[in-house]
Amino acid sequence: MTRQQCRIRALPQFEKDLENASKYISEVLCNEAAANILIEEIKDAIVKRSSFPLLFRPYPLKKRPKDAYYPIYVRNYIIFYVVIGDVMEIRRLLYKRRKISRILNDKKEEKI
Repeated sequence: MTRQQCRIRALPQFEKDLENASKYISEVLCNEAAANILIEEIKDAIVKRSSFPLLFRPYPLKKRPKDAYYPIYVRNYIIFYVVIGDVMEIRRLLYKRRKISRILNDKKEEKI
């Protein structure tokens, strides 16, 4: 498989999701160090995946959105991205025990 280095673009919803996860860990769980480590692991995983973004299987959804959602698993979270041309668009960061399909299939959540 050929290497396809993609540009990375994070949508505002992903930024909000990341901020909420970080706040929860640092403020509710009182573990700021763990929140900082999680943020770094998420950033590293995204950069690493940008070298081969289409090498992995799309996330299985009952209803297929316009663009295939690809997952990146980091601890208890799943990062969701789509590939549009040479851009890896980071759309969501969700806790893995949430109702993922329902959230991703919600038309309000779809960013096109």
